[in-house]
Amino acid sequence: MSILTTQSDGILNLEFDRLERKNAITGAMYQTMADALRAAEADSAVRAILITGKPEIFTAGNDLDDFLNNAGEGAMTEQRPVFQFMTALESCTKPVVAAVAGAAVGIGTTLLMHCDLVYAADNAKFSMPFTQLGLCPEFASSLLVAQAAGYTRAAEKLLLGEAFLAQEALEMGIVARVLPAPELLAFAQGQAARLAKLPPASIRTTKALMKRARAPMIREAIAAENERFSAMLQGAEAKEAFTAFFEKRKPDFSKFD
Repeated sequence: MSILTTQSDGILNLEFDRLERKNAITGAMYQTMADALRAAEADSAVRAILITGKPEIFTAGNDLDDFLNNAGEGAMTEQRPVFQFMTALESCTKPVVAAVAGAAVGIGTTLLMHCDLVYAADNAKFSMPFTQLGLCPEFASSLLVAQAAGYTRAAEKLLLGEAFLAQEALEMGIVARVLPAPELLAFAQGQAARLAKLPPASIRTTKALMKRARAPMIREAIAAENERFSAMLQGAEAKEAFTAFFEKRKPDFSKFD
């Protein structure tokens, strides 16, 4: 298993467990998480959800071999496991806590925008290198990063694909707190445990009210990004970016206009 799924004391724990591949996420892993989130939504015994990686790395993002092998016509549909997972996460009515240590690349950062409480270790490093791959932002990151950090700082992260460390993520409003790496997991588990002990209807209602105003904007952004992402994934710029990645060379975008 590349996703460890456990449930105890009212908390569903989802842990990336593929350290030999830097926790890169495959379709099967997305499906496991999607199924677990949907089951948790229907299970009154689950009061909170905790998403974690390893002390060395949260996730390197999509497993590119797996991703490109399934990137044919119609690959970016709502039936894809990644869409099932992100839809389940975005629509989850129960509180979701994330604990990030090490790198969170691409969708590893995007998914955090849909969690409720995000805590980072002081060794955390975030990046959204979509343009560097000839692509565009995904799953409302073009909206949510700009809302959290302001347009100009979001432009650095999304146009240039600049990586940023835990302290800057805190300043941007991407994470709620930065902790020493050895303390991260215990603290996040403690916060999830606190949520699990609170009145569940009160927690769900409060979350729904907090998200109510921006929910239509998020879904509109996801639809717009998906349309463009799907087209760009089949385009020449993405082909050059991915070919260069696998050939271990710098891409050459000079011929594109």
